[in-house]
Amino acid sequence: MFADISDSTALYDALGNAEATRAVTALTRQMGLAIKHGGGRVVKKLGDGVLGVFGDSTTAAMAVVQLMREQHLAMCTLPQSHRLAVRVGLCSGDVVEVGGDTYGDAVNVAARLCELAGPGEILSTQATVQSVSHEGVGLVRMGHMEVRGRAEPVVAYQIEWREDDNTEMLTVQDGLPSEMGTLGVVASRGRLQFDWNDTRLSFTAASGALYIGRGANCHVRVDDPRISRMHARVDWRQGSAVLTDLSSFGTWVRFSDGTAPVQLRRESCLLHGVGEIAMSVPFADEGAPVLRFTVSSMGTLTE
Repeated sequence: MFADISDSTALYDALGNAEATRAVTALTRQMGLAIKHGGGRVVKKLGDGVLGVFGDSTTAAMAVVQLMREQHLAMCTLPQSHRLAVRVGLCSGDVVEVGGDTYGDAVNVAARLCELAGPGEILSTQATVQSVSHEGVGLVRMGHMEVRGRAEPVVAYQIEWREDDNTEMLTVQDGLPSEMGTLGVVASRGRLQFDWNDTRLSFTAASGALYIGRGANCHVRVDDPRISRMHARVDWRQGSAVLTDLSSFGTWVRFSDGTAPVQLRRESCLLHGVGEIAMSVPFADEGAPVLRFTVSSMGTLTE
């Protein structure tokens, strides 16, 4: 099991080194305790992450599910600027222990799945979840995912830890209406503009990472059960907008130049000019939830 804190760098920018360090240290300690209390062993701590080992897949899965639930409850009491999200990668297999450290293919795959996981997500290999025996664990098949360092893709599953949601909602693919809400508009030089029916949202490069999804805390909230809670993230890199898919079923991007749509599965795409983003359902489906976007690095968009 690899667990780390998603986007902890932003916390240092928001709170400063001292306060952010205290928050990261406290959460890392909580991760270690969750492993220990869940029947596992902490191998080592890695700055804002933890590597742990368990004797079986069910014990590991239930430990990380409990970690996620406890972390969620703790964050609900804090202001948005202080909240942190954990992401986890799980893989089962033989390991070798040398000098108190742990090595092996399972360790490497768990680390890579942790990198691919979105905030608040648990990604696991198929072999791992097949040996999990607990009725309280929901599973969503993510399909084949490219894992750095592996010649062949890994069949991955998302372990659903939320108790108040129906996991089947994540598998709905078509035939449902969509409605979009917002958390506000930010206006400044350099903008990314989203349009959905009669709703228009504009964000600036200075506003930092943006999240798109059906979750209540997303900057661009699309209330459609086919879409993941945090479906995609937009980062600004040297004045350019980069879209990263975080979803269960993928994201498609097409541009106004008529080229074939780009399909993303936990991958990134540079947004430029004018185009559209289809979420969970490809453009070929007339009922696909589609966001229109316009990117301007010079603040030339009109309100």
